Amino acid sequence: MALPKGFGSGSGGASRADVENMIGRRIENYTGIITLSYLGAFFATVFGTMVGYLYYPWAYASASGHFAMIVLGIVEALGYIFCVKVAEEGTSKNSNGLVAITLVGTTIFMLYVAMYVS
Repeated sequence: MALPKGFGSGSGGASRADVENMIGRRIENYTGIITLSYLGAFFATVFGTMVGYLYYPWAYASASGHFAMIVLGIVEALGYIFCVKVAEEGTSKNSNGLVAITLVGTTIFMLYVAMYVS
């Protein structure tokens, strides 16, 4: 990774402290931004698949749209958990409550859509 002038130990690698100095915040404080990014990706997936099976019903059946939405939602949830846990690795921060509330909320929304929207 190429670093700006004044950062790095000269050996070519960036340490965590160098990255923190460049971005101005510690990485474990990004849990809120990671959560908002996950919610944005989740709702983009939901509305993207909704467009597929509402506006193009001859091309995308309702069942395949629900399946795609559920599978993509699971992949996004796993990525969200991974990002939060990696960002907080080695710190005393614990955002299990935020992660649980976010995942339960998106799961309830996904189940509602899968069961009642067709």
